[in-house]
Amino acid sequence: MRFQSLIFCCCLAGCAVSNNPQRKEIKQLQKGNIKDDTSFVYSLPFESKKSHLIVQGYFGIFSHKERAALDFKMKRGTHILAVRDGIVTRVKEDGSKGGWNKKYRSQGNNIVIQHSDNSRSGYWHLQKNGALVNVGDTVKQGQVIGLSGKTGYAATPHLHFIVWKSDGRGWQQVPTRFQTSKGIKYLRPWKWYRNKTSSPPDISQPTETSSQ
Repeated sequence: MRFQSLIFCCCLAGCAVSNNPQRKEIKQLQKGNIKDDTSFVYSLPFESKKSHLIVQGYFGIFSHKERAALDFKMKRGTHILAVRDGIVTRVKEDGSKGGWNKKYRSQGNNIVIQHSDNSRSGYWHLQKNGALVNVGDTVKQGQVIGLSGKTGYAATPHLHFIVWKSDGRGWQQVPTRFQTSKGIKYLRPWKWYRNKTSSPPDISQPTETSSQ
C-alpha cells in the first residue's frame, strides 16, 4: 500500500509528464495501434508459473519520467532471471541501504548484460550480495542471475529493468516485447503478467551467437 500511496501523493503534487517522443510511440505499441514483429522477444525476468505486477511502466510519473524502464513488484530474495542470452559486463552487490531518498541512489545493486545486437539489459535494486553471476560470465536466457531487493533509490522492494541499445553515437533506451502466458506483449503498468509454463520462451527465434 505504501507504494500506491506515494504514487497518489505524487499525482496530487502535479508530477510532470515526459515530453520524450518515445513516450507516445510506446503507448501506441502497448495498445497495438502500431505493430512490431521484428524486435527481439524477451522472456520475463522471473520464474515459470510465477506472476508479478508492473508497478511502474515506461516514462512513469513516479521515478521514470525520462526512463523507458519497467518496475516489477518483487519480494526480497525473489529469483531474477536473464531475459536473453548475453555476457555480464557489470556487477554491483555491495550496497546495503535503500529508501525513497536520492542519497541512496549509489547503493543500488545491479547487473548489466551485453547482448549480441549491441544492446544491454540492466537489473537494479538487488539485495546485498544478491548477484549470482560475475563479470565476464556467459548467461543463457532464463538463467537465475540474482536476488531481488530494495537497495538504492527504491520505495519498496522491486526489480527495476531497462534495456539500452547503441546507435554508434550513444546509448538509447528502448522498449521491449515480452513473451507472457497470454502472448507477446509490451507490458503496461498496474497489470499482472505470468511467465509461460511450457516450453522455454522464444524457441521460434534463432539462437543467439557468441559474436557479442
